[in-house]
Amino acid sequence: MHINQAERDALYKVIYSRRDVRKDFLSTPINDDVIQRILAAAHHAPSVGFSQPWDFILVSKEQTKQAIKQGYQAASEESAKLFADDKRETYQSFKLEGILEAPLGICVTCDRERNGPVVIGRTIKPEMDLYSTVCAIQNMWLAARAENLGLGWVSIIHDEVLRSALNIPERLEIIGYLCIGYVSGFEDKPELEQFGWLERENLSQLVHHEQWSDKTK
Repeated sequence: MHINQAERDALYKVIYSRRDVRKDFLSTPINDDVIQRILAAAHHAPSVGFSQPWDFILVSKEQTKQAIKQGYQAASEESAKLFADDKRETYQSFKLEGILEAPLGICVTCDRERNGPVVIGRTIKPEMDLYSTVCAIQNMWLAARAENLGLGWVSIIHDEVLRSALNIPERLEIIGYLCIGYVSGFEDKPELEQFGWLERENLSQLVHHEQWSDKTK
């Protein structure tokens, strides 16, 4: 299948305009066909040995979201203590999730036992199934942006909170909890870059030829 220039340019536009959305969610409901397109995009991600180890738990009930939000708040307070004094106040000023505001939450898990103990591509690097599930999330993220939906990954939460709230078996690995919904607008740059928390690295300093070289010297 040939990709023409317009299709290529549209893909790069989606990649460069994708954002980790934490605020500005709207209460506008998401049609089921849109959700299915996004999930189908995730399901078409590359997976080691074609193992497709992912599952998707859709969360829309307020009571469930409240339990997850409480878990986030506790984890965020715990995390704040890890930052130096000059960074802690800035960290606490950031809005880093949209658990209650987003109309839909999606918890993505990885079943490491799916397809048995021996899977092509995992014989030497068994963690490849985890990476495959992250690829599914990236597909979902780009598909959401193509649908003009915001998506944010909530990583400041303990797995035990999600296991309890969503009845997730211990044998499943929790990869991420995602907030998804329409937003009032998308930022031109990632928020943490805008706020000066960190700058985007110079790509030329990250590319090596033939061998890794220390470019900081």
